[in-house]
Amino acid sequence: MRRRSISAATTLAVVFSSAALAVGSAGQAAADSAKILPVKSVGDLVVDGAHRRVYVSDPASGKIVVTDYSGAVQATVTGLPGVTGLALSADSAQVYAAVKDSDRIVSVETRTYTRTADYALAGADAPADLEVVDGRIWFGYGSDLGSLDLSGAEPVVRLDQEAGAGFWTGPLHLAADPAVPGVLVAGAAGTLAVYDVTADGAVPRVKGSMDTAVKQLDLTPDGTQVITSWDGSGSGYGLPAYSTTDLTEVASYPIAAYPNAVAVGPDGSIAGGSFSWYDPDVHIHRPGDPRPVREYEFPNTGDSSGGDTLVDGALAWAPDASRVFAVSVNSHGTYTLRALTDPTKELPTLTVSAPAKAERAKKLTVTGKLTSRTRIPAGTALQVTRTDLDSPNGKALPAVTTKADGTFSFTDTPPAGGKVTYKVSFAGDATHAAASGSDAVEVSRKATTLTVNNNGKLYAYGKDVTFTAHLGTTYKNRTVSIYADPFGSDKPKKLLKTAKVNSSGNLSATVDMTRDTTVTAVFAGDARYAPKTVKSTAYAKAKISTTVAKHYKTGKIGNTTYYYFRKSTDPVFTTTMNYYEGRKQRFQLQVYHQGAWYDSGTEYFALATNGKSVVSLDAPGESGIRARMRSSYINGSSGDSVNSTTHGSWKYMTFTS
Repeated sequence: MRRRSISAATTLAVVFSSAALAVGSAGQAAADSAKILPVKSVGDLVVDGAHRRVYVSDPASGKIVVTDYSGAVQATVTGLPGVTGLALSADSAQVYAAVKDSDRIVSVETRTYTRTADYALAGADAPADLEVVDGRIWFGYGSDLGSLDLSGAEPVVRLDQEAGAGFWTGPLHLAADPAVPGVLVAGAAGTLAVYDVTADGAVPRVKGSMDTAVKQLDLTPDGTQVITSWDGSGSGYGLPAYSTTDLTEVASYPIAAYPNAVAVGPDGSIAGGSFSWYDPDVHIHRPGDPRPVREYEFPNTGDSSGGDTLVDGALAWAPDASRVFAVSVNSHGTYTLRALTDPTKELPTLTVSAPAKAERAKKLTVTGKLTSRTRIPAGTALQVTRTDLDSPNGKALPAVTTKADGTFSFTDTPPAGGKVTYKVSFAGDATHAAASGSDAVEVSRKATTLTVNNNGKLYAYGKDVTFTAHLGTTYKNRTVSIYADPFGSDKPKKLLKTAKVNSSGNLSATVDMTRDTTVTAVFAGDARYAPKTVKSTAYAKAKISTTVAKHYKTGKIGNTTYYYFRKSTDPVFTTTMNYYEGRKQRFQLQVYHQGAWYDSGTEYFALATNGKSVVSLDAPGESGIRARMRSSYINGSSGDSVNSTTHGSWKYMTFTS
């Protein structure tokens, strides 16, 4: 068959999903895809291989969502309250849907996604699961079986197709396969039956009670086995296979976690699903082989401790067996359609090991191993690619072949230094998926010289200073970047220039020295010379000026200009300084006595946001006194460290009567 029905219990959001899990040994193929579905629940899914479409029913929203194979939504069919089971017609022209809340089956045309027919099922309460057998639509309703025959001029609905009432103890799950005409399988809690379908109805071939609940089931393409889920009763979890002749168990496919889905592919491969937070979610088996050939583990897209989980029964094969489609749900109730590619192929492991370090232009050896569950033949060709600074897009090297144990080795002489990555790829074959591995080696490079001038120099505030970086010998790269990083947290590091150095190896950039500044020159390196970074820190004075007020004149005493004040006048000094948050000026006062200047005191005064600080001195009250003052910025003591210590000029004053 090409789809599996899903328990109505899954319409409730599964709230147990969680943190991402480590990918299992089989891993995931690079071509796997995942797209969020715009649904609130999932009832069933069916794959239309002729049009490469996936149909997903959403009972809670009463709609069917149609996607392409990548999960991109192509159409939405609405107005289907409680829609659950889906089935595809043999010619892929119609998708049939069981609409539980209105007791009917509707038909959707697969080219236009429009509803083409509506069939009332009078007396059939809540039809859920659907199967198409020889053109007739079979449906389970409650614990009974019905059919819808569309072959005549008018549709014919037949109910109570199960002879022997009371055999079923729960809702029916149905299974069929287009490759097996005339056969229908049904299962419910603890019961299983195989029917031969004729024009007169469904004739039981074999019926029996099981040791475990049948949660999902499917029929093999040769019609000899029915595969069911196993709920953990008795010997453990798994997917037991029963003979369609006498229901004896003929095979079993163990699963570590809770089985909740099963789908058989067109080639007989079995996809088993399990409700699992911490183990693989989808398990692919070759017919008769209890060991999975491939396993897929869903990542965590929610916020719990385990991974996303598989929705009950949400597995379906593409008719060409190229993909298995699965629907997962996370802890937020978000549903995702996942296309799992190459499911029947083993996923090999390809390891590559290169030396941690190597010398440029010297031969090195790379080793590795290609392993898989079934041995890959000796002599298998592997493609080798080297990626380095000279070949950033990769350069193909001669192919290497495997030995009998899967190991391989090759030598190479790296022409470029720096990080060199060797990637080895296996293209895959009929039974193995593609695989690749890589490893990187740090290849030595020569050291070049790089300098930048002006380190330690002190400049006046606002001076334009030219910084010159000098680059020594390199291979191909002659580009240098120059950055300026002014002191202070309010101004970020800034790129001044990136360019090739001139013929003398120089590149210059100008800095407006309003603060102490670290200038950095960076050479990124090339294939033969290592990267290098050098720094130069130059210093800038603060900008300081002071004006004097309330004097009555100026005049010279000797060669020095003095401001004259009356002995009862308070001198006022306004200092202006380049502002920085929290900055203070240091006010220093000295008095002249017997031919020498003596400190009278110092005090720090905060600057306003306009950079000004106004200080008034008390009048001395007597004449003949000579004094001087100056304002200074003291690195560290003035509240910050973005400029170098700077003293303003002395202002001289004398007091008269």
